[in-house]
Amino acid sequence: MSQSTPGPVSPASVASDAAPLAPVTVRLPDGTTHQHPGHTTPMEIASGISQGLARGVMAAEVDGRIVDAGRPLGELAAAGAAEQGAAEQGAADGALSLRLLTSRDGEALDVLRHSAAHVMARAVMRLYKGVSLAFGPTTEGGFYYDFDLDVPISEDDFPKIEAEMKAIIKQKEPFERFVLDRDEARKLCDDLDQDLKVEHIDTGLADQSTVSFYRQGEFVDLCRGPHIPDAGKIKAIKLMSVAGSHWKGDTSNRPLQRLYGTAFFDKKELKAYLEQIEEAKRRDHRVLGKQHGLFAINPEVGQGLCLWLPKGARVRVTLEDFLRRELLSRGYDPVYSPHIGRVELYETSGHFPYYRDSQFAPLFGSEVGAMLDAWANRLEAGTIDADGEDKLMAAAEVLGVELPDYKPSMSAEQKREVLHQWQLVNERYLLKPMNCPHHCQIFKAQSRSYRQLPMRLFEFGTVYRHEQTGELNGMLRVRGLTQDDAHIFCTEDQVEAEFRATIELTKFVLKAVGLDDYRVQLSLRDPDSSKYVGSEQQWDAAENSLRGVLEHSGMEFNEEPGEAAFYGPKADFMVRDCIGRSWQLGTVQLDYNLPERFKLEYNGKDNAAHRPVMIHRAPFGSLERFTGMLIEHFAGAFPMWLSPEQVRVLPLSDKSIDYAVQVAKQLDEAGLKVTVDSSGGKVQAKIRNAQLDLVNYMAVVGPKEAETGQVALRDRIDGDLGSMPVAQAIARLADEVKNRTVRQAVTAS
Repeated sequence: MSQSTPGPVSPASVASDAAPLAPVTVRLPDGTTHQHPGHTTPMEIASGISQGLARGVMAAEVDGRIVDAGRPLGELAAAGAAEQGAAEQGAADGALSLRLLTSRDGEALDVLRHSAAHVMARAVMRLYKGVSLAFGPTTEGGFYYDFDLDVPISEDDFPKIEAEMKAIIKQKEPFERFVLDRDEARKLCDDLDQDLKVEHIDTGLADQSTVSFYRQGEFVDLCRGPHIPDAGKIKAIKLMSVAGSHWKGDTSNRPLQRLYGTAFFDKKELKAYLEQIEEAKRRDHRVLGKQHGLFAINPEVGQGLCLWLPKGARVRVTLEDFLRRELLSRGYDPVYSPHIGRVELYETSGHFPYYRDSQFAPLFGSEVGAMLDAWANRLEAGTIDADGEDKLMAAAEVLGVELPDYKPSMSAEQKREVLHQWQLVNERYLLKPMNCPHHCQIFKAQSRSYRQLPMRLFEFGTVYRHEQTGELNGMLRVRGLTQDDAHIFCTEDQVEAEFRATIELTKFVLKAVGLDDYRVQLSLRDPDSSKYVGSEQQWDAAENSLRGVLEHSGMEFNEEPGEAAFYGPKADFMVRDCIGRSWQLGTVQLDYNLPERFKLEYNGKDNAAHRPVMIHRAPFGSLERFTGMLIEHFAGAFPMWLSPEQVRVLPLSDKSIDYAVQVAKQLDEAGLKVTVDSSGGKVQAKIRNAQLDLVNYMAVVGPKEAETGQVALRDRIDGDLGSMPVAQAIARLADEVKNRTVRQAVTAS
């Protein structure tokens, strides 16, 4: 953060004041344990194994936490370690698990990129004066750093910044960590004129007694790490883009400049990544959607609200029909529910106010309702004073609302309860954020017996989320989305079989569109978080059930604590497309909590009331996101069974139009999506247009074909297939549709 660093903060001086570190026992991945002095680092252990390994070590994983390879293991094991504020927890025998991370480990790439963000910040500070640093985290494909500086950075500046970064990397200077008390840290940042870091220490780190820094040469940054041993490990870097941002993401705060970049261990990896970026641009569903008339988003309708154009709607209808037939054959019952519901419904489920920030504001039958809602929110936030309350009370009276039970002497919670009671009497509605509360009420609408379970309800239900404008992205991130939603109500004994069936259904759906490269993420709760509802016993039962099914299936899966829905664990399908990008599509969720919240019951074999278990599942996820992903995966060239235009009949001249129409009628009666190109011009131009429009097959007809009752069939992929009788062509095309054949996902050219 400065061209010079005060002497008292050197790592050596900090270390000299530290208490001796106790010896540690370390368990390596092969299961062996070894005792080491407390000052031993992962890098020293690597050196003891081999110098070649030590040269390749980038970081370490200690008891599940990624750390610098140069951190003393005793420091990590000690209670009250600097920036953690608590002891690292080892195994029951007290041993620390240690895994040395090299460039072959995915976690090491994230560490490399975080270090590259520091290198970039250092280069910017060398080139520009008066730079204030904000934050520099990693992203899925690289990293960024936010800066406050007077001079605007543009892409024209990238070459000189990259040159400075390469000069820094060439020096191979180490990343050195040191820790300071809060007051010392604040003074250091103040001395370095880094006011944003000072503010963050005062607010974001207010509960921390000590904070950590990293130094590389003259550059010092407030940072929790970890970092690679030295900058020389960075073999390939590239600045990607620059954009505007704000301090801590709040538009009311100071505007900043965000510089994006990426880094790799190998130049070949960078080259492949840049090629993937270019290919992704070519496949952008927003461009292809407009070019091929699939969907539109019109600001007059509303941002994030999709208009399905005829061709796109054909794709959607095909997907819906395909899944509807499959669900009916598997014992599901269709249901429908309204687009709005009373707020109390979502208060019962927990979606309101838990997800309030991502929901549209409630709808009120009374004009004063919105005012009382804002009033209650301000009470909860503590942003209203006595004068403000008096004004709101007067305004309510003017609008004809009396609140005799509202007393100035009450607590904020009591006042909110008075307002809430008024809201209960005067209807409040919400645009439906989830289908599950409605399906709970459908289950509850009639008495249920164990003989009726499992009960499987499905709906293509549209829900609404108030996503931030900056997060909207074509069909991939919208405000109105239609979920292929289903909820299964079953007994405890039926859970595993039903969950297994939903996993198989999701696999079947993905196979139908040629998506066979996927893994499953088992999303579990974070035991230390308060956001989850339900008992620990319920959560343990749900997580163990899901884990058991996945293990029995033999599917590859990884566990992700903290990623569960607030009401239960889930299995998310993470799908890779044909250019290697990962998408989260289908999901299956197990839920013991909503049945409890809605007091759902069925009559058991013992003639007593029992609580069902609920399974949420959506193989597509949402039709908007799934279709957007398919557009990019296939580059708009859908497989035959999904294509909005499967066959185009091309007459050689106007004389053959009548026969072309006859052929089209036969194709249409066979259930194929067909059009006739009756425009003027040569057939070669018509073929070219059909190819550009990504039509699967072209049926060329002229006098010869009319005379023999044939078509000259042309394949978008394989080209000319020769002449054949119309019936033979229909059989061939219908077979491809029936089998849902996926012959090609268009790869990079």
